[in-house]
Amino acid sequence: MEKKEFPKKENGLSKFPGAKEPSGGAKSKLAAITGGAFGIIKLVLGLCLLPFVYSSTVSFFNEINTIKPGFQGCFLSGVITFAVIYLFVCEPAIIYAKGQKILEFIFGFFAPLVKVAPYVLPIYTVIIFLAYLLFSLIMPSDNLVCYALFLLGFSIILHLVFGAKTLRSKQGDTLKGNYIFGFSFVYIVNLIIIALCFNAMFAEYSFVRFFNSAFISARDIFWAVFKQLFLPK
Repeated sequence: MEKKEFPKKENGLSKFPGAKEPSGGAKSKLAAITGGAFGIIKLVLGLCLLPFVYSSTVSFFNEINTIKPGFQGCFLSGVITFAVIYLFVCEPAIIYAKGQKILEFIFGFFAPLVKVAPYVLPIYTVIIFLAYLLFSLIMPSDNLVCYALFLLGFSIILHLVFGAKTLRSKQGDTLKGNYIFGFSFVYIVNLIIIALCFNAMFAEYSFVRFFNSAFISARDIFWAVFKQLFLPK
């Protein structure tokens, strides 16, 4: 008598004709649609942040003009020195990487902060500013201010350049929504941080004036665009 053979079961489903195996296709499509939607949202939010990028930059440099020209030069010298080293000597990526490690150690107790803080917080700028506050209590002098401004300029541009480079290299950002939104946000936060430092260092520099001016300028840009697009001429 012949022994009957029954279809083998695989993954809990019999291999009968017409039987369907579970497929991740639907989940993959849903993930792709969700990812695309978030990419578009981030792109729109990033574009909405661009007026604030412009207005905060203009407002920041307007406020810098209120301090002594010599001090302005010290800060700009730090920015230019980094640019020269980066373009013509070497990329000091190791310095940036060490700063990332410091932030990962500081915020290691909270995983979401470990992911965000290294991009947003310019750790060297904060350390230099705190060191300046300490030394200014012991031996205040114009030279100390100038050295601090030079290092602040160097450190803030280092953080922005390598932060932008890291964000730009992220995979799966076809529309560049993550990059435009992420870097715009980081740039604005960094300007706010350096403006707070200047507010503490100089009586002439006003953070409130910087903030109000940036907000009003951005609001005017949005209103001009809205009128152009939606209001009849």
